[in-house]
Amino acid sequence: MSRTPDRSVSEERTPRRAALAAFLGSMVEYYDFFIYGSASALVFSHVFFPDTDPATATLASLATFAVAYIARPIGAFFVGHFGDRIGRKRVLVFCLTLMGTSTFAIGCLPSYDTAGVAAPVLLVVCRIAQGLSAAGEQSGATSMTLEHSPEGHRAFWTSFTLAGTQAGLVVATLAFLPVAALDEQAMYTWGWRVPFWASAIVVACAYWVRSRLTEPPEFAKMQQDEELVKLPVVLFVRNYWRAFLRIVVCHLFAVISTAVTVFGLSYATETWSVPKSRILIVIAVANVVAVAAIPMWARLADRVGRRPVFAIGAVGCALTVSGFFAAIVTQNIWLIGAATVLMSGVVYSAPNGIAPTLYAEMFDARVRFTGMAVSTQFANLALGFTPTIAAALMGTGTTGWVPLAALIACLCLLSAVAAFAGRETAHIPLEELGNPESTRTSDAQTAPLPG
Repeated sequence: MSRTPDRSVSEERTPRRAALAAFLGSMVEYYDFFIYGSASALVFSHVFFPDTDPATATLASLATFAVAYIARPIGAFFVGHFGDRIGRKRVLVFCLTLMGTSTFAIGCLPSYDTAGVAAPVLLVVCRIAQGLSAAGEQSGATSMTLEHSPEGHRAFWTSFTLAGTQAGLVVATLAFLPVAALDEQAMYTWGWRVPFWASAIVVACAYWVRSRLTEPPEFAKMQQDEELVKLPVVLFVRNYWRAFLRIVVCHLFAVISTAVTVFGLSYATETWSVPKSRILIVIAVANVVAVAAIPMWARLADRVGRRPVFAIGAVGCALTVSGFFAAIVTQNIWLIGAATVLMSGVVYSAPNGIAPTLYAEMFDARVRFTGMAVSTQFANLALGFTPTIAAALMGTGTTGWVPLAALIACLCLLSAVAAFAGRETAHIPLEELGNPESTRTSDAQTAPLPG
């Protein structure tokens, strides 16, 4: 598919507004999503699974974290379909509303001591709703921002979607600092609920910004010309199955995120007695660095291409993950901080910031939301189970982390290889993305890149 929008349509692109909406929306969505991760590592084993031994309770709590990752592929088909049929904006507003409602509801749930088995069941229901919402957030925000961005700057503007995600993690982590400082009785009764209730304020702000954003000009033109397809998923399966497989493997690098924010948090505090407040500050600092690093890596990708920047970052993650776990066992907070900032704040930001553009540019506009949502959410299944698998792999003693680090390193290396499995898309015009013939033409007109 190749279309050249007329001048009046192209002038309606608003990259700054789209990037701001993507940043704020992702920040709110992933604030909600990540406070659940923090709570599952620090609180939920005591609140919802108190009658089991500590190790089993921790596994059960982390398993509820994984539930959302099972719901996300299912939600991807739903939100992807409507995102490509009725518009990016409406679906993004729906996702934001669903996430805000389910998160507030979690803060209102009774404990196991109050409601028995109904308490963890209700927790799982709310977690599923969070997963359905998250299935469309990054895919929709990425599609909208990419389609609003000028040529030569698509990676930069689109990277604000992931910068917002990391900002959400920062806010979520900071929200749990006062909770971690409470005595156990206060933390397990009412303290953990406050961050969930507080999400209602930021959801309202983000809703106001997102609801005032217009549809991207490329999508608006497709509506005007009646070029939308009735079943985007059919077009996706028929024409883009190679892109699906490539994204699934590329996205393996993202196990770094859950390894740090969920399992790493639990491992540091429960196994090595690192104070909760200190490790939360470390994670917050690393993600403040990431918010700044992501657009810088993205700007580089606009110059040299998506594939080399992504691959270098994925290889860097493979090389630094051992240092992260080795630092934890020292119990030295400064060493832990340095290792976390290096891996999660700097190195991980390269593939993390480039991934939205790399993935979205594999599809044409008719199927971009569906392709992004379905591909990334199936890829995210591995992320949801990382904390549970990590707990099972972890041995005892100061070298018990080695099998887990080796697994994560191998996944990151596979991700780097997959980044070069397709063609470079940095210099292909927006209207020609997803067209193999255009890709070959563009490659012939640009300087060759590695691979």
